[in-house]
Amino acid sequence: MERALDPMPRLVIFDLDGVVYRGRRPVDGAAALATSLRRSGVLLRFATNNSMATRASYVHRLSEMGIETDSDEIVTSTSATIDHLRAHLPEVRRLLAVGAQGMLDELRSAAFETTAAGDAVEADYDGGPLTASYDAVVAGLDPAFDYRRMAAASSALRAGARFIATNADLRYPTSAGFLPGAGSIIAALRAASGVEPLVIGKPEPGIFQTILERAGVEPAQALAIGDNPDADIVAAHRAGIDSILVLTGVADAGAAALLAGERRPGRVARDPVEVAALLGLTLS
Repeated sequence: MERALDPMPRLVIFDLDGVVYRGRRPVDGAAALATSLRRSGVLLRFATNNSMATRASYVHRLSEMGIETDSDEIVTSTSATIDHLRAHLPEVRRLLAVGAQGMLDELRSAAFETTAAGDAVEADYDGGPLTASYDAVVAGLDPAFDYRRMAAASSALRAGARFIATNADLRYPTSAGFLPGAGSIIAALRAASGVEPLVIGKPEPGIFQTILERAGVEPAQALAIGDNPDADIVAAHRAGIDSILVLTGVADAGAAALLAGERRPGRVARDPVEVAALLGLTLS
């Protein structure tokens, strides 16, 4: 067991898939860890690169796993994108969105004038430039992505729209194996438009920086718990946050021992019980 953390962080950020659950199955001890931290007065946030689901759907999902939370404690790459736009690009109001329905719902609920790329295809794109103008193209994982959506979005980018990527994961795990992630779509739009995106999700620090800003917590007072060295741990380093790599997801002990640079966590824990011990907590 590694040396315990001292002092206790004010804010703990949990990754979701691989830390709190694996697919539809909860990770043993994750709910008890979250409950114990909350009872100790620690602020909790749950952060995911997934842009396809709404925060409300995560509240329901976590409740089924024994973790009571609310939408303000859930941070998806879409909600982090919304926060970034409001804080740093207030002039951006009219969006062309490449993404799933959950992303569209979140953007519209945040009062952005949002056109789905599929709708822009029908309304604006006939093989030439779009007739409408957009302040930004926001792109995430879109299971319906096709050539015409790519053409509409890249046309908007070449016309001057900003390029905002919710995340750049090239692939993501499913029960059927790995499937193309949002990063594959971002790469296609970058190639078609020649415009570089601003990436909000992990491993870029934007999603963690947004959490810190909204919580009013300094990086030195926060801790990130993740299972993916290439996303969670790198993002924590870039945001100046301490980290614990938990071996319940993509990394095992052998791989963890070889990590270096930005991929090396502050500490490694086998499971939530060991995380609790590092924080000076005992799980019931």
